[in-house]
Amino acid sequence: MDIRQLKAFIVVFEERNITQAAQRLYLSQPTLSATLRQLEDDLGAVLFIRQARGVEATEEARLLYPQARRLVDQAAALSGQFRQRQQRMPLELGIDDDLGASQIERFLSKAAQASPAILLNIQAGCCGDARLAAEESRCEDELFLPLWEEAFVLALPERHPLLAAPLLEMAHLAQVGWISCPTHSSHQRLLALHGENSLGLSFAAQAGSLTLAARMVAAGVGVALLPESLLVDHPRICIRPITGPSLTRRVGLCYAAQALEIPAVQALHAFLQSD
Repeated sequence: MDIRQLKAFIVVFEERNITQAAQRLYLSQPTLSATLRQLEDDLGAVLFIRQARGVEATEEARLLYPQARRLVDQAAALSGQFRQRQQRMPLELGIDDDLGASQIERFLSKAAQASPAILLNIQAGCCGDARLAAEESRCEDELFLPLWEEAFVLALPERHPLLAAPLLEMAHLAQVGWISCPTHSSHQRLLALHGENSLGLSFAAQAGSLTLAARMVAAGVGVALLPESLLVDHPRICIRPITGPSLTRRVGLCYAAQALEIPAVQALHAFLQSD
């Protein structure tokens, strides 16, 4: 018994006429009759009784019909599901470290809206057909599509004495116990903000990433200058702006030029540009 036989049975049951059923199925009458006989042999039951003007369904046929209908519908749904999957465009996107949760969620929302044909595969780190990253993380052979810009702010642990200060300037912050990220490009920019006072900076600790620096601030180890998106709604970190020269970064889509030959990347890029 196979789906083809069940489809033939369903049409004959609904038409109650071999000739009309054969026309509906685009089969010859002998082929349809042979298909029904094979189904009856497989089931060990008589399904139709031939009459002068058609066929009469037996009790066995009435029992079989709803089950056959369900099996055929399930087979059609399964086939459609896999055909749809084959027609979708896979898109693997990397998500770099040191990005705020709100930024990642905003980007994923946009990526999901870019095209209903895109099948997203999200991975952590520098990988994929394209990736969400800060501009300073862009590789030499990558292009960059900026999506937004954000400010660095002073991150302080709870109950830090500086929270009582009405105004904070970089010139007054040399000895506060900084948490630095020596391998990150923002470290040199931090030193530049301090100008001639940079040689006298007091460092409480070092971190391998901006995200780890935020965790160290929350633990009370020291203070840090960090992107605001990493700190929003953190229960143990207080945010303060700093007067004077500001430090910002751009976050966006990093991709190789040849990646635009991938239909899914092309669709995402076009959507982000127009949004």
